[in-house]
Amino acid sequence: MRLVAAVAVVAIVFAACGSSKKSSTPTTKSPAAATTTTQPAITDGGTLTVGAEQEPDCFDWLDACGGSSWGSWMGQYQTIPRVFDPIPQGGGALKNVPSNLLTGAPVFSATPVETITYSINPKAVWSDGTPITCDDFAYTVDQQQNGKNLYDQTGYLDIAKVDCTNEAQPVVTYKAGKTYSGWQALFAGGVGVLPSHILKGKDRDALMKNGYTWSGGPWIAKWTKGDNITLTPNTNYWGDKPHLQSVVFKFEADTAAEFQAFKSNQVQAIYPQPQIDVVDAIGAGLTNANTAYNANTAYVEAFWLNNSKPPFTDKVVRQALGYAIDRDAVVKQLFGKLGVNAAVNSVNPFVIKDYSDQNAFSEYHLDLAKVTSLMTGDGWAKGSDGIWAKAGAKAAFTLSTTQGNKRRQLTATIVQSELKDAGFDMKINFRAAGDLFGKDLPGGNFDAALYASGLTALTPGLCSQFCSKNIPGPSNSNAGQDWTRTNVPELDTQLEIVDNSLDATAQMAAAKQGDDIMAANMVTLPLDPLPDILIWSKKVVGPVQDNSILGMFWNINEWGCTGGVCS
Repeated sequence: MRLVAAVAVVAIVFAACGSSKKSSTPTTKSPAAATTTTQPAITDGGTLTVGAEQEPDCFDWLDACGGSSWGSWMGQYQTIPRVFDPIPQGGGALKNVPSNLLTGAPVFSATPVETITYSINPKAVWSDGTPITCDDFAYTVDQQQNGKNLYDQTGYLDIAKVDCTNEAQPVVTYKAGKTYSGWQALFAGGVGVLPSHILKGKDRDALMKNGYTWSGGPWIAKWTKGDNITLTPNTNYWGDKPHLQSVVFKFEADTAAEFQAFKSNQVQAIYPQPQIDVVDAIGAGLTNANTAYNANTAYVEAFWLNNSKPPFTDKVVRQALGYAIDRDAVVKQLFGKLGVNAAVNSVNPFVIKDYSDQNAFSEYHLDLAKVTSLMTGDGWAKGSDGIWAKAGAKAAFTLSTTQGNKRRQLTATIVQSELKDAGFDMKINFRAAGDLFGKDLPGGNFDAALYASGLTALTPGLCSQFCSKNIPGPSNSNAGQDWTRTNVPELDTQLEIVDNSLDATAQMAAAKQGDDIMAANMVTLPLDPLPDILIWSKKVVGPVQDNSILGMFWNINEWGCTGGVCS
């Protein structure tokens, strides 16, 4: 999972009782996610300027500072080779496909121990011409197992060895009795493969965090802090070489500034958060622009509840909260003009819907009588101010969210009013993304938070966010991602099955049961799918298509501009 800080931040990339269930699939006016533009031939040349809402904290993608979605879209996915890529299939669906780093699909064996054998494309080289070899795979595993301040070690800690007897054929073997069902996420998504010949024996973080000049992808990335990230073609790339002379990701202060820059042609493509003004503009129609949107994404925006802080230590209070909010009304007000009218009802996003119960939270809808029944049954009573109280403590809390985000501000304001009517006192705290995701959430210094989490690879499983072993603490060097401090033993059991079982049927069943357990305990409350919105100039040609994991720019090496002129 990855944080969508300014975009949402994922990074963390994050996620019982009632009447009839309803479908949680958001409705859309058209299959806009499948929208592409193609040309029979693309003229080489031109500089494409893109509006970017978020500057990354660092370029060390293994480090905890590397959790920015925008950082990955602009830098990581353009320069770090991967063994699998999630490829759009239409309608928001994605499918894992071996990348051109390999000669084909890896060979997987479950017996006598889990083993994956990769065959490296003999044409694959780093930007300095050095071949990509097994040593690079072994180095990456070593860093994921032994590095400090790591973002996510899932899948790597139980690897016993990487056999490099054949440098062109890495063989990854797990420890006896250990398995990892999400093995296709290894050396993909949020990690990839790193250059051993450049980094081994040195301080990886020091060499990468402020940017680097090497690449194993189609582009070389140069980070000018405070201003932009500029991509130029990697002349030694063995795949489809870029048509564009360069791509400049210009940092904009926020969605409004980014959108204004597009309308004034300062930038020719944007991937904005679905803010109200952007949704309104798309609904009204934009001139000289192509637009597409996708509600079936890899992200879920939610109300993340700190289960270790009152009043949310009380399961009944959490459940009552779920009946105090009209989530569908909130979503309709935010995204109704895009045809997105229904709340999501699973913390698992649409792209892994087969490994979830997409209706798990659908029983939670506005029902003030249910709120009253739950609260009074748990010993709460309303005071003269209309707020629930018990043993001298009020049902009061603070909702933290990212500052400068008008959509979240509107969401928080709507919910604040609804909760007051239901007897809850909610204050709103707007925080800088770096403080919210870098300090407050990992440190547990929050009551509830509003943000989105998303996938970095097409792999099911929520254990990293909801298993009790991942509550930040000494056992995981305070790097665990269970920021909601969820501690439900029966949930741990099911989510561990999703992570470790090699039986897809058992995984699916456990994932669905896990969703239902989360809903029954109301550990957090999913809200909306955080629709992806793509806007690009009609001068931009090529296969422009959303990839809700790798972002809008996942294949920007295949883009061009009419006549080689972008502006």
